[in-house]
Amino acid sequence: MNQQNYNRVTGSIFLVIFALHAARLVFGWDAFVNYYEIPLWLSVVAAVLSGYLSFAAFRAK
Repeated sequence: MNQQNYNRVTGSIFLVIFALHAARLVFGWDAFVNYYEIPLWLSVVAAVLSGYLSFAAFRAK
């Protein structure tokens, strides 16, 4: 696998993660890990981070 294909795959994976976190924020979905509710502000952080990583991967040459 060459670098360009790797960047596309990585960018796509982070884009899916971004979309899921954004959907959780828009629809107000609850998330639980071992009966502990994950706060929505954590999805804001994760959405910003995964969105940036996706953008950076697609822009990399």
